[in-house]
Amino acid sequence: MAIIVFGGNGFVGSNLVDALIKLEKEVIVCDIVKCDNSKKLDNVTYVTLDMTKKSDFEKLVLKSDDIVVNLAANQYHNKVPRKGRKEYFFDTNTAGTRNILEYMENCDCKNFCMFTTDMTYGRPQYLPVDTNHPQKPFGFYGQSKKAAEDICKEYRKKEFNITIFRPRMIIGPGRLGILKKLFWLIKHNLPVPTIGSGKNCYQMISVFDCVSAIMCAIDKGLPNSEYNLGSKNAPSTKDLLMNLAKSVGSKTIVFPTCGPLVKFVLKIMSIVGLEIMYKEQYMIADEDYILDISKTEEELDWEPQYSDKDMIVEAFNNYNK
Repeated sequence: MAIIVFGGNGFVGSNLVDALIKLEKEVIVCDIVKCDNSKKLDNVTYVTLDMTKKSDFEKLVLKSDDIVVNLAANQYHNKVPRKGRKEYFFDTNTAGTRNILEYMENCDCKNFCMFTTDMTYGRPQYLPVDTNHPQKPFGFYGQSKKAAEDICKEYRKKEFNITIFRPRMIIGPGRLGILKKLFWLIKHNLPVPTIGSGKNCYQMISVFDCVSAIMCAIDKGLPNSEYNLGSKNAPSTKDLLMNLAKSVGSKTIVFPTCGPLVKFVLKIMSIVGLEIMYKEQYMIADEDYILDISKTEEELDWEPQYSDKDMIVEAFNNYNK
């Protein structure tokens, strides 16, 4: 049995591959990004593959007992084009997922794990947000992932075992995303504005906790279900930022703003091509947004090991290096 990781050279994928290598698992890394030859190991096969091109799948040989993990996606930490944004997300995240599942079906391989996003929920209608919460994404990224989930549900009817994970913002060494702008202000002892009062809770998830969740799902035989991934006891945005400044010796002060006004300005800046945050990010930036992870804990015997405060301090220290 091999574990095939689409997006295996990416952020979560590379950490998953490292964990699988330590367990001496047979791994096949499928990625549009070519791998550095120096990383090649005996029990790892690297396949350069574009999941949006069906012809590329001829490079991949699947056995019926193999497990496929799809972590490949176009996300906001990539350079997002201003034109053709819907196609940018849907071609990879939705059509690419269908291509994988079609090829798996042709190979009689029916074990699949998929990462989508908490953005499929849209604005929280109640807290904490459980996996039964209505899915009303208001941006192309969330919509493309919701459409990918719908395809997965089609294939469950074909006796596929498909586990779907919906993580909050994933953080860890090597990825900063929107935090890069924040960290620059803190490093230079400049004031940091919150969007709104800053009293709302902000939840993240460590890349290492994401990897452990995948391993737990594999151990459980890939249950046909959806699972949230997030930290426990998320602090308020203001507390999170003040703790970070104190921990790294910054003189930064954190101050509140008028949330609706800031979001209006961000919208205008996006329209004129000066995008600081994307709609799916700033629209909920002043709202409490906590995922209910109890189902993940109970059904997969999984528990997050990293707190939001520890994660953001570690991320800052990596940025500072």
